[in-house]
Amino acid sequence: MINNITPLIAGSLFGGLAIIFGAFGAHALKKYMKSDSLTSFETGVKYQMYHAILLVAMAFMPKADQLAHAANIIIIGTILFSFSIYGLTLSSTFGKKIKILGPITPIGGLCLTIGWFIIFFYFSFIH
Repeated sequence: MINNITPLIAGSLFGGLAIIFGAFGAHALKKYMKSDSLTSFETGVKYQMYHAILLVAMAFMPKADQLAHAANIIIIGTILFSFSIYGLTLSSTFGKKIKILGPITPIGGLCLTIGWFIIFFYFSFIH
């Protein structure tokens, strides 16, 4: 079960990792990746950072515990979306592409969308 601190911890971790992955992509991977793969990798980093910021903000929202489902879904969505992109781009660059990750990315995107809509409905109708 999630508590008020979970979004803060997850958001902080995701934010720090996004900075590391962004720097890794911009410096180390730039030499090896094709531009379209690098763009995909950067998309994963951007979405990870956007949702890191959202999770940290959620920790300070009024009655944050009532948004636990949204936070859980956003955490899961961030992992599925961003990390599947990292896996896809890295595996295709440094070996054989892990194709099973392809269908995971849109599931992660769907989770992120659902999380945003839960927040919308909470503040529009419940709060």
